[in-house]
Amino acid sequence: MKTLISLIINGRKREEAVGGSELLIELLRDRLGLTGTKMGCDGGDCGACTVLVDGEPTLSCLTPAAAVDGCEITTVEGLATSGGLHPIQEGFHLKLGSQCGFCTPGMIMAAKALLDKHPEPSPQEIRAGLANNLCRCTGYNSIIASVQYAAEKLKQATRARTRGGP
Repeated sequence: MKTLISLIINGRKREEAVGGSELLIELLRDRLGLTGTKMGCDGGDCGACTVLVDGEPTLSCLTPAAAVDGCEITTVEGLATSGGLHPIQEGFHLKLGSQCGFCTPGMIMAAKALLDKHPEPSPQEIRAGLANNLCRCTGYNSIIASVQYAAEKLKQATRARTRGGP
C-alpha cells in the first residue's frame, strides 16, 4: 500500500506515493535520481547517507520515506547555487577533505547543519558535529580544515552582505 506525501526537496515542492517500507534514501536515489546521497553501511553507522530534514542531519538509510511527509529535505545536490559550489563543497575541494569521496556528501551535510547552528566552530566542535560520520581515507585533519575554510568563507559573505557589498 502506498501513501501520498508532500515534501520539499532541494527547494522544490513534490508529491510522491511511497510504500510503507520505502526508505528516504531509496526515494532520493532510486526514484528521484539524487545519487549524491550514498548508501554506505545500510545500518546507520557510517553517516554517508546523511541529508538534512528540516535542517537537522538525518540518516536517510534508516528514515522511512513516509516519515518525512510535510518536511523540507536538503541533499548535497541542493547546496550548489547558480552553478557555483557552496562554501562547504568548495572547502572540501580546496582543502582536500575528500579522497575516495564516498563519505563526502554525508560529511558535507553534517557540516552544513553544524555551521548553520555554530557559524564559528572550534576544531573540537567540528569533530563533535561530524562524530556520526566516518571516513576511512583522510584521517579527518583535512576534513576539519575544509569545514574551517567554509566557516571563514561564510563569515566573509555575511560581513559583505551586512556592509551592502557583493
